[in-house]
Amino acid sequence: MDGVRNARTQGAHRAHLDIEAGDRVYGLDTEILDRGQGRLMTWRTMNGAHLKGTFSVLPLDPEHTRVQVRVEYDPATVKETFGGPKGFAQAGAIERLVRDDLRHLKDLAEDTR
Repeated sequence: MDGVRNARTQGAHRAHLDIEAGDRVYGLDTEILDRGQGRLMTWRTMNGAHLKGTFSVLPLDPEHTRVQVRVEYDPATVKETFGGPKGFAQAGAIERLVRDDLRHLKDLAEDTR
């Protein structure tokens, strides 16, 4: 995923991510709140920018996969933590990064079948 420089688990329900944004690397601790039979994951950050979301992977057929994500965040908090423009411009930048990462993940999932 673009911007993630390191990811490591910290027990069964926690992980630490090192995220590069601009010229800096930020550490985020995350908690996995729910795992839906290997196809769904709900998570939230424990520090830094308060983010939470749900990520799902659904095989449609042998050659196609649907990948969906929902991320909830406050643009002002994201700006405070990572810098950058506020409001819709920041939301647009986050949406573009997530869409690019999801396309990449979908390609990887479909290539491994």
